[in-house]
Amino acid sequence: MSLRIVILAAGMGSRLGRALPKPLTELSDGRSIMRQQHDNVRSAFGDDARITTVVGYRAETIVEAFPDVDYVYNDRYDQTNTSKSLLRALEKTGRGGVLWMNGDVVFDPRVLGRAIELIERDQSFVSVNTAKVSDEEVKYTVTAEGYIKELSKTVRGGIGEAVGINYISAADKKAFVHQLGRVDDQDYFERGLEFAIIENGLLVEPLDISDLYAVEVDFAEDLERANLFV
Repeated sequence: MSLRIVILAAGMGSRLGRALPKPLTELSDGRSIMRQQHDNVRSAFGDDARITTVVGYRAETIVEAFPDVDYVYNDRYDQTNTSKSLLRALEKTGRGGVLWMNGDVVFDPRVLGRAIELIERDQSFVSVNTAKVSDEEVKYTVTAEGYIKELSKTVRGGIGEAVGINYISAADKKAFVHQLGRVDDQDYFERGLEFAIIENGLLVEPLDISDLYAVEVDFAEDLERANLFV
């Protein structure tokens, strides 16, 4: 299936303490984080999937490692957060729906397989893990109908965590882009999505992948956990 995919890889990743951009961090199987993401995308969607990567910090190292994808440059990568990187990418991807992921997520390839049904019916979703709810992670609650209600690190009574792999439908994209444009430079993209839910009535489903591994690599201990899976 043909699909537009965005990988957010502009940040400095300073918490991990590596000289290279975090997506180029090598895993125990010899692949980089970004390489396993590319492999997972191709496995689920084939060669027709079109990947756009947002780069900033040491952009040339990522472009050299993956020369055959599209790129968007966030020249304010050291002053902005994921909301503005994603905004730049969505503005370059036409009118269709977009699957996007943080460039530091190591995940089971079956995650994307599980997402295909929602993507095929163009349903916006956020991948979630209900097995744990950590204070420092992006948490969520749901409405009585089961759609995402709140989505941020400050959510009280969260029923799970957002994993960092998401989809915005063609119908919802315009409203989401508008909200990403109005949030603060230091906001995560989840802030824009939460505004779009509240103000534009977007219906965003939680895609439960609790039984599959998905690790956002922020710290050395996260990398150790990711290496147990790959």
